[in-house]
Amino acid sequence: MDTKKKLFVVSGPSGAGIRDIVGTVYEQRPDVGAVTPITARKMKAGEKDGVGFFFYDLEGWNALKESGDLLEATEFAGNDYGTSRRLVEEQLAAGKHVLLNLEVARAAQIKQNMPEAVCVYVDPSDEVLRARYRALARSELEVSVRMEAAEEQRALSDFCDHRINSDDVSQAVRELEALLDR
Repeated sequence: MDTKKKLFVVSGPSGAGIRDIVGTVYEQRPDVGAVTPITARKMKAGEKDGVGFFFYDLEGWNALKESGDLLEATEFAGNDYGTSRRLVEEQLAAGKHVLLNLEVARAAQIKQNMPEAVCVYVDPSDEVLRARYRALARSELEVSVRMEAAEEQRALSDFCDHRINSDDVSQAVRELEALLDR
């Protein structure tokens, strides 16, 4: 068994169960570490630096970009978010796998910037995904929009190294853990 620790990036459509799968793996595996994301947005009342996010001002954010420390970055609602290469490498050096849950476009950036990262696309069957969406949606139109978005995510996922079906979340956890153990 290869004992070298790796960065695993898990992606998939909304409704795939990724949060539950990744959360279960974190709970069950002391050899898996988390990396706190970084952001250039202002802290909200009650937030603390390093809890949920590491906060940077725009000058600090730009310095991270220029130094190459950002494995991936995105803008959402006018704010910048990303993953620090240094923080990932610190966890790997401490003997832990790193497990990130990111949307497919952000996972693709990591794969480009750190080719040795293992990208895993988690996706239930259309039947199960549609049922999950119906349980949450207010209308069939919303279900259709979500299904189209899921199809767009799938179309962007060709770079992923592995695929896990998440119809059965417990089975998906076992499959992800098996990848960690390779």
